Amino acid sequence: MNKQPDEESAGDAVHTVTKAALSAIPIVGGPVQVLFESIFTAPLEKRKAAWLNELAGVVKELEARIDEFTPDMLSNNEDFISAVMLASQIALRNHQVEKLAALRNAVFNSALPSALDFDTKMVFLRLIDDLTPTHLKILKFLRDPRSWIEVNKIAKPNWSMGGVSTVLELCLPEMKGKRDIYDRIVHDLQAEGLLSQGGFLHGTMTEDGMLASRISGFGAEFLAYITQA
Repeated sequence: MNKQPDEESAGDAVHTVTKAALSAIPIVGGPVQVLFESIFTAPLEKRKAAWLNELAGVVKELEARIDEFTPDMLSNNEDFISAVMLASQIALRNHQVEKLAALRNAVFNSALPSALDFDTKMVFLRLIDDLTPTHLKILKFLRDPRSWIEVNKIAKPNWSMGGVSTVLELCLPEMKGKRDIYDRIVHDLQAEGLLSQGGFLHGTMTEDGMLASRISGFGAEFLAYITQA
């Protein structure tokens, strides 16, 4: 028996919204196409399937959390469809768990009645694409270093004076001795307006200054958008 339109499942609705975006990769013909298909087709199909499952989960969660929600509310929301299509294209070319989680949360938050305006959503989605998981991790750390230490149960020395870089290397041990990398990352985040300006990483300051938040209002808004509501 064929499904009626109002019986469309969450998975079907999401598949309809994203099919065009996930099919947008151009494929040339001839030997190049054969080579492409032999190497990339299976991994790409796996990524498509995994992302569609994530989006189906988003729709089911929206159904559970929003009264009188139906998939039609999404299919008739042009802003949401554009956000999903862009997020889907980004998801297809990324494999990092942290970025895929950020995209999923962004899609979820784009569907809420309190969603950001269209321009801001598009800028934030492109930031997810451009930034690495380490960018995101350092941004989250610099939002509240003191809380990061408490939540992660990190033994804090009794600093009298020091720099933010000292705290960063303590809290993110994978960054220890990699000043060239995290200096570049902080510069990137400042250039995008996500962190406060100034050379705070290596200046000498009191412990309160070392543990102060360095995130901007724009950065806080970005993190809220890529975090589960």
